[in-house]
Amino acid sequence: MSEKKNPSIWHGFKAFLMRGNVVDLAVAVVIGAAFTNIVNSVVKGIINPLVGAIGTKNLDSYSSCLEDPCKVAADGTVTSGVPILWGTVLGAALNFVITAAVVYFLMVLPMAKYLSRVEARRKAREGTKEVIEVTELQVLKEIRDVMVTQRGPGSAGR
Repeated sequence: MSEKKNPSIWHGFKAFLMRGNVVDLAVAVVIGAAFTNIVNSVVKGIINPLVGAIGTKNLDSYSSCLEDPCKVAADGTVTSGVPILWGTVLGAALNFVITAAVVYFLMVLPMAKYLSRVEARRKAREGTKEVIEVTELQVLKEIRDVMVTQRGPGSAGR
């Protein structure tokens, strides 16, 4: 009785790593981590000062109190009351929207335009081939018709 040899864990791991989507995912994570620094700089350097023109530069300081008196220590621990830190949520939402906008306008939109141009060129090439094929067919039909007329009506069956 022959035993089937199960693939080793190493072979399975190697096959997993060689999949294209794993490499793509790793690249995306690295680029995303680097991109986070850019977005955080934009938020701190541009968005927060714009918000600071209306109120304070630090969105984390915006909060409401559910149960008075709200007191938060310098280290961020709540000593009394129930504070709602909606400024932190607003900052995170702005960060997300900015990240999504930059990814869309600098990566997704240009890639979509590029791919549509490539597809349009491919379709144009295919259309040109069809026109050439149709034109050749028309020319061959015309040559046949001229040859038939030159032979005369009685020579069609020879």
